[in-house]
Amino acid sequence: MTPSKTDHPPTTRTRIAAPLSPSLDKGLLGYATAATAAGVGFFALSQPAEAKIVFTPANIPITVNGPHVQVDLNHDGVIDFSFINSAGTCEHAKRGIHKLGCSFAAFYIVAAQPGNEIGSSQTFNGAQCAAELRPGKVIGTGKKFEANEGVMFSNVATSGNPGPQDCPWHARGNAGGFLGLKFVVGSNTYYGWAMVSLGPSGPTLTGYAFESAPGQSITAGATKGADEADASYGPILAAPQPASLGALALGARGLPIWRRPEEMN
Repeated sequence: MTPSKTDHPPTTRTRIAAPLSPSLDKGLLGYATAATAAGVGFFALSQPAEAKIVFTPANIPITVNGPHVQVDLNHDGVIDFSFINSAGTCEHAKRGIHKLGCSFAAFYIVAAQPGNEIGSSQTFNGAQCAAELRPGKVIGTGKKFEANEGVMFSNVATSGNPGPQDCPWHARGNAGGFLGLKFVVGSNTYYGWAMVSLGPSGPTLTGYAFESAPGQSITAGATKGADEADASYGPILAAPQPASLGALALGARGLPIWRRPEEMN
């Protein structure tokens, strides 16, 4: 359409920047600098972490004198730990013959690679045990670990003497717990846990997990990292039961049965 003579072209207006006072200009510059720095800091802090908890469910009985239950925490084809449940008759240390009326039982976990360790705790009577942890306990730097092996239960009995029961994961009312684990791959150290449930038929490995970020702590039972979802736990554990009258009747010898080590020092 041809514009009429009465139409006027649109007026173009030029925006002219008004000068600011030196004090106001300096203040705005400082504010912008601080805001930029804060924004960069917030952005850095809000970056998603690369750490990830790798959880492996399991249901493997750890039978008396059965095959060792081997655990490859990070699924790299290398066995990291082994569970051993054994029982039998005692032998003379020098002669290698059986002691009449002497028997033993032992349930423990072994570090299968150099540098691997098991979370440990010392009982009130000086026994060094594999610590039995409740859900949510922190496993990481600063906690106490032992190399080689962690004893979960041991007992040597003779005729008429049941013997002391150290590290009693089998105590009456004990449904099981979590083990703190530390393992090394190359120059990196990782932390994880294994869950052992206890029932009438004996101990069972019911799951294990590790934190994929080197040196990063993990909480017992956690199956997901904070950046994935709220941490969840594996099999629900029964609440610890009070000591039985039978254990109390044993006096000092019965104390280790219900005074379980539950903390990594």
